[in-house]
Amino acid sequence: MSRLTKQRLARMIDHTLLRPEAVSGEVVKLCREAAEHAFGAVCVNPAYVPLAVSQLNGAMVRVGTVIGFPLGATSTAAKVAEAGRAVRDGALEFDVVLNLGALKDGRAAYVGEEISQVAAAVRGVQAGAVVKVILETTLLTHAEKVLGCRLAVEYGADMVKTSTGFGPGGATEDDVRLLRSVVGDRLGVKASGGIRDLKTALQMTAAGADRIGTSSGVKIITEWPEPDYSTVE
Repeated sequence: MSRLTKQRLARMIDHTLLRPEAVSGEVVKLCREAAEHAFGAVCVNPAYVPLAVSQLNGAMVRVGTVIGFPLGATSTAAKVAEAGRAVRDGALEFDVVLNLGALKDGRAAYVGEEISQVAAAVRGVQAGAVVKVILETTLLTHAEKVLGCRLAVEYGADMVKTSTGFGPGGATEDDVRLLRSVVGDRLGVKASGGIRDLKTALQMTAAGADRIGTSSGVKIITEWPEPDYSTVE
C-alpha cells in the first residue's frame, strides 16, 4: 500500500484545455485554477503557450503543449519545428502524437527517429523538457502498443500516454497496466481521455499511471474526501 494524498494527486494532474474553439479567457481561467489547486501542469495548444507562461510566471505549475495534435500524421520536420517554437515560447512539457500509420506499417526506425528528433529539439533549448509519446491506444493492437512503448524507451521519451482525448476512446485501466508493464520504471505513464471524476482518476493511478491528463481537474480534486485518509494500492 502506498499513500496517495490530495496534494500528491493534484501534482499528478495535467489540467488540460485543447478544444479548438477555446479562447484566451478560458486559458487564463485554466491557469488560475491550476495555480489555485497546485496542479502539476497545464496543457494547452501551441498558440496559447506564451499566454499560459505569462499567467503562470512564478507559480509552481509547468506549461505543457501538444505536438502533431491530434492525428500525429504531420511530417517529422513539422513536429520538430512545432516543438522548437513551443519550447522557445516557454513550454516545458511536450505531448507528441505518434505517427500511427508508420507504427502500424512496422516502420520502427521512422517512428523512433521522430521521437528522437523532437526530444533533441526541445532539450537543446531546455534541459528539463519532458517528452510524452501519445499512443492513441484505442487505435492500436496489443503488439503495436508494446512496440510504441519500446520505441519510446529506446529513443529517449520521458513518458508514454494513452490517448489524445480526440480519438474513438480514452484511457482504460487495462491499457495503463500494459503500458506500465512494458516501460517499467524507466518511463512515466500518463492516462488521458475520459477521466472526469475522482473514482476514475484513482483507478488509473492504481493501475500504474503517475500523471493524469484531464479537463476536469478541479472537479476531481474537489471530490477528494476530507479528512485526507485515502490510500490506493
